[in-house]
Amino acid sequence: MEKWKTQVLPPDEENIRLAAELLQQGEVVGIPTETVYGLGANAFDVDAVAKIFAAKGRPGDNPLIVHIASMDMLAPLTVDVPELAYRLAEKFWPGPMTMILPKSDRIPNEVSAGLSTVGIRFPSHPVAKRLIEAAGLPIAAPSGNLSGHPSPTTAGHMLHDMDTRIPMIIDGGACTVGLESTVILVKEDRVRLLRPGGVTVEMMEEICPVEIDDGVLHSVAENEKVASPGMKYRHYAPVAEVTIVEGSLPAFRAFVDSQKGEGVYAVVFNGEESDMPVPALSFGMEDQPEAQAHLLFDLLRQCDELGAKKVFVRSPDRHGIGLAVYNRLLRAAAFHIVKLEG
Repeated sequence: MEKWKTQVLPPDEENIRLAAELLQQGEVVGIPTETVYGLGANAFDVDAVAKIFAAKGRPGDNPLIVHIASMDMLAPLTVDVPELAYRLAEKFWPGPMTMILPKSDRIPNEVSAGLSTVGIRFPSHPVAKRLIEAAGLPIAAPSGNLSGHPSPTTAGHMLHDMDTRIPMIIDGGACTVGLESTVILVKEDRVRLLRPGGVTVEMMEEICPVEIDDGVLHSVAENEKVASPGMKYRHYAPVAEVTIVEGSLPAFRAFVDSQKGEGVYAVVFNGEESDMPVPALSFGMEDQPEAQAHLLFDLLRQCDELGAKKVFVRSPDRHGIGLAVYNRLLRAAAFHIVKLEG
């Protein structure tokens, strides 16, 4: 893999032009979106897509999401698009929602992990839109972190993981959502949720019925093919061993007290930090899952910076975007959950 002097550059007209030229030349560029920073390359260029997998250390059976900047870009990438997909697009695009649709022959198998479908997203971040338009290409882009690590929600996070691996990161500021997009498989009259995100089950149910795939809350077999990123392998994880703890605050406090030692940390809701017997970090108010989503990946990266060895996390609510927060924690914890009495 080529070694670069990775530059982090502001999103002015000149740097957008330079980034677009790099994409057109088959290179990989760090792209800000409203969800997380992405590792982008020309979705039609097999060699460029291979550089994404090399930079991330990503398994080849983990499909990529293709990003567009207008509805006109959708047709060449797909076939037999259900009418429901257009209704969902009208409501939620541009935005943090990816639709799994039948792919056209223009999408390489390397992008779709050999599947007959492809994930398409129309991001709302203005810098992402400008860059896709300037390149004149659909951009395949997974999250811009080393595979398995917490996703980057700032340019600094991405530089930490991708320094010398890619030529450029466009700094579009902190991501507003903070978790990867909602991923849905679109059928004729309903959708199947494969990965929760900023477009919630409750929001989609205003349009159509929603089925929740077993892989959202349970582990997927290593030999099973998946249509969405983030359904297999340990994801979003710091170096520390993460455990989700379900139970009341007193029960959580007592459990953490029994586990305390060097490198043990707690992740709790705002206002609970001072009541912990070990160093504690907060990921938002208990009743504000949007704030938890925005803070989660930054907090998991802080655990690494602090040298944490074990991290015990208060289990969040699973309604709204809280389901997405819980889903990411499940992957970070490799499904290690402790259920307490009380």
